[in-house]
Amino acid sequence: MGYLSHRVDPDELKPGDHIYTWRAAFTYAHHGIYVGGNKVIHFTGDQENAKSDVGIGWNLSSSLPIPSSCLNSSSLNSSCLNSIDCGFSLPNCDSGSCLCTYDCGFHQPESGVTLSCLNCFTGTGSLYLYQYGVNKWVHMSRIRGGICTVGQSNPPQAVIYRAIYLLGEEKGFGDYNVARNNCEDFALYCKTELMIDGKLATGGSGQVNSILNAPWKPALVQMFQKVVFRTPMTPLDVAAMVGRYTWDRYKTDIGVRRDVIRVLVEDVGAFRLERGY
Repeated sequence: MGYLSHRVDPDELKPGDHIYTWRAAFTYAHHGIYVGGNKVIHFTGDQENAKSDVGIGWNLSSSLPIPSSCLNSSSLNSSCLNSIDCGFSLPNCDSGSCLCTYDCGFHQPESGVTLSCLNCFTGTGSLYLYQYGVNKWVHMSRIRGGICTVGQSNPPQAVIYRAIYLLGEEKGFGDYNVARNNCEDFALYCKTELMIDGKLATGGSGQVNSILNAPWKPALVQMFQKVVFRTPMTPLDVAAMVGRYTWDRYKTDIGVRRDVIRVLVEDVGAFRLERGY
């Protein structure tokens, strides 16, 4: 376990895990829910080509609904995903380099919630495990956001149920927005059932809030003043800026903020419609 991220071997994954993989030389991370059977359900911003974010470029849109047996939480298990037949034939994957099956790439025509094989989700990167239930000091000690939360995870069965349900919904998880409704927001909802109740500037995404809500402006102003007046930065100045950054990031965590409520997955569409997002 490291301060930058928590790398995990695919063999160590458990159904219901929130996983992520870094993109563009650790610039940002793409998140999803591992549902077992080498399958991941994740949220992308390109409904016309929902696999573009995982490195494969074909469209497997289908209006075929998810079997009702998959939406029965009392009989839910990850193997039921194998019964989803989107009615398309996939290009042949290179031997040993892809775990694609007939349902890899499935998504509803107007939804970015997508089912992918683990290899397609990971691409050329590695897998990392999002941490839940960390304490305040562990959260604040992390170098960057979007890798852990103070919030507690729900049981795996409930997590997988929400992910599968949203995969089968016509509108999925709503419109993708990098600041207010992205792949991390989707995974956090599946894990916690929590959504922000109010006008959104940003969602619950730790990696977004660590950038948009960080005290960059005050820090830059302070640094500028130091340069203009030729006053050297002291260790105390640096500690103050770092402390404010970690504290502001902590306050926006989904497990800490007070403007969140529990929303049943069956009510997600109505909840978004009622609040205009």
